[in-house]
Amino acid sequence: MDLIVFDLDGTLLNRDSKVSTFTHDTLARLQERDIAYTVATGRTLHAARDLLHDRGFNLPQIFKNGVVIWDPSRGDYSHRYLLEASQIDPILRAFQGVGIAPFIFTLEAGGQHAVYHPTLTTEAERRLADVIQRERGLPVLPLSALPEDAGITNVSALGVRSGIQAVTDHAHNTPELIAYMGRAIEDKELCWVDIHRSDGSKGGAVSVLRRDLGFSRVICFGDSDNDLSMFAEADESYAPENAREDIRNAATAVIGHHDEDGIARFLRERFDL
Repeated sequence: MDLIVFDLDGTLLNRDSKVSTFTHDTLARLQERDIAYTVATGRTLHAARDLLHDRGFNLPQIFKNGVVIWDPSRGDYSHRYLLEASQIDPILRAFQGVGIAPFIFTLEAGGQHAVYHPTLTTEAERRLADVIQRERGLPVLPLSALPEDAGITNVSALGVRSGIQAVTDHAHNTPELIAYMGRAIEDKELCWVDIHRSDGSKGGAVSVLRRDLGFSRVICFGDSDNDLSMFAEADESYAPENAREDIRNAATAVIGHHDEDGIARFLRERFDL
C-alpha cells in the first residue's frame, strides 16, 4: 500500500503559496480512490493549517522538517524531537557574534506554541516578527520571557548572507544539529536559516509513519535540501522543474513546474485519476 508525501512550498503549492483549484480537485480524486497522502513541510502546524483544511489531510502530518508529527485524530503531537538548552546556548552565542537576532520557536504546555527573541535591530527582523505574529497567529515575546521548561522545536533567523552562513557552518559542526539555509523570497540580499535537531528530519518522520501506519511503499515530492532525507527514505521521489539542480539529480525523476500544477498532473497520469 502506497503513502504519498508532499512538501508544500515550491512543490504542492503554487508561487502564491496556495493550493490551486486543479490541485485541490486532484487531492479530492485521490481521496475518492482511497489513495493515502500526507504532508512533510518546514512550516509549523499553524502556518499550514488553513492550507490543509478540508483537503483530505487526515493522516498524521510532518511539520518543522520532521521535528514534530501531528496526529489529527488525537489532536496532539505523536512525536517530538526537541532541542535541549545545552544545544541552544552555543547557537545563541553564534547569532550574537554576527549581530543577528534569532527567533526561538517553542512547544509548551497544552500544545501551545510561541516565539521568543532578543532585541531586534534590523527592519527585516521586525518585519519577520510581524509576519509570525500577524499571519501565523503565534505570540512573539522577548527572550527574557522564555519559560525554563519550554520545549524548543527550532531556531530561525533572517539576516545578511555572511552572518547566516557563519551560524549555519557552526551548526553543521555540531553533530546533533542540522541547519537549512536559503535566500529570502522578499529580499534577495538576505538569507534565512532554520536550525533543529538532526534526528528530527523529514526522512526520519517518514520512516516513523511508514512503520506506524503499515505502509509498504512511500512516494514523495520535494524541491529543496530539507527534502533529501525524505528522498533517501522513499521508494520513489519526484522533484518539480523548479527544484534546485542537486535536488533534481537526487530524484527518481523530474516532473512539471510547481506553478503549473506539475505534481497534480503527474498524479492524475500515474494513478489514472
